[in-house]
Amino acid sequence: MSTIKDKNLAVVGQQEVEWAARQMKVLEEIKTEFSNNKPLNGLNIGACMHVTKETANLMLALKAAGANVALCASNPLSTKDSVAAYLAENDVEVHAVHGVSNDEFFKHLNSVLDTKPDITMDDGADLVTLLLTDRSDISVMGSMEETTTGVIRLKSMEKNNKLRFPVVAVNDSDTKHLFDNRFGTGQSAMDGVVRATDLLIAGLDVVVIGFGDCGKGVAERAYGMGAKVTVVEPNSVRALEALMHGYEVKSSVNAAKIADVIVSVTGNMHALDKKHFDVMKDGVVLANAGHFDVEINLEALKQDSAEVHRVRDHVESYLYDGKEILVLAEGRLVNLAAATGHPASVMDMSFANQALAAEWIKDNHEDLEPKVYTLPNEVDLKIAATKLGLMGGELEILTKEQIEYLDSWEHGTS
Repeated sequence: MSTIKDKNLAVVGQQEVEWAARQMKVLEEIKTEFSNNKPLNGLNIGACMHVTKETANLMLALKAAGANVALCASNPLSTKDSVAAYLAENDVEVHAVHGVSNDEFFKHLNSVLDTKPDITMDDGADLVTLLLTDRSDISVMGSMEETTTGVIRLKSMEKNNKLRFPVVAVNDSDTKHLFDNRFGTGQSAMDGVVRATDLLIAGLDVVVIGFGDCGKGVAERAYGMGAKVTVVEPNSVRALEALMHGYEVKSSVNAAKIADVIVSVTGNMHALDKKHFDVMKDGVVLANAGHFDVEINLEALKQDSAEVHRVRDHVESYLYDGKEILVLAEGRLVNLAAATGHPASVMDMSFANQALAAEWIKDNHEDLEPKVYTLPNEVDLKIAATKLGLMGGELEILTKEQIEYLDSWEHGTS
């Protein structure tokens, strides 16, 4: 029995899901293959992911493979209620309502685990955490993880000998993090900032905290929109890379002094804290593009603010020490809470990896240890080649002589 807002929204959800499918042709090819071969026939799959039109197409591909699918949201504000209604109408058990409380959120997680999944899919490692703690009675073949934050948690679990089953770090596949994280997060995060504020980005000082794949994408998009970009980064190699891209590179406190807009993409807690609030300009806009809502210390901000009120959808005003600090999307993922998330075209590759990872876990779980794995390189290459062809690109084919040359150590200066 699904938990959704309104089943009558399914008609709108169908339009959205079918629209996304137009740009998800790699996943569509996998879905067709799954329909013919039924590699997941009879298996229960429990997923905790953003309930969006793109995720819906992944769930339908898993259904086509013969799986029984249950889905809950990985973020209280990322659920599209129309998509949830459409999936529920199409025999996917859905527990997701936009804007649920934390208690309801965890109730939905447990509802998915009540289906006794054979395989789980995560976006942030919340399902895996429950499987290793409160729901340790459930035995699974393995799991998959979609995002950087979740992979960090999983590797900590592995390091501390807490994992009981293998997990595929889908995020670490090249056809995921090099495209979804960089191009997807870059475009959708800036889209969320603009939709929430209607700001003209050109000419503004935009600070990006974190210069991993996601941060690089945000910096690129902001720069492309005409912003003066400053990067904050604790890793010296990444910081140097940002500098050589032409961005300013400053400490977080010095960057906070000049910022008109700050986007945090660190995967860490309190990237923006009291020491930053103290030096910020009046009217600064704060946004988070990391998975969890811990990057902006909202508790400290609220505690020291004389007044807090919502000034428009997805924008809250904090009157802090005589100045206004604007926080977008309650400090949650700005690209999903204030916009529509990553474009379907880039999620096509990410979810192709998820679909193939489910099949790989099913086929290999008996031989795998309770560790974090990455899909074989040939899977990446196949997905990339398929996407390249669908986008009109051509792959160079090496001659036999060239292949032999690259494989040999004997060739050198002649």
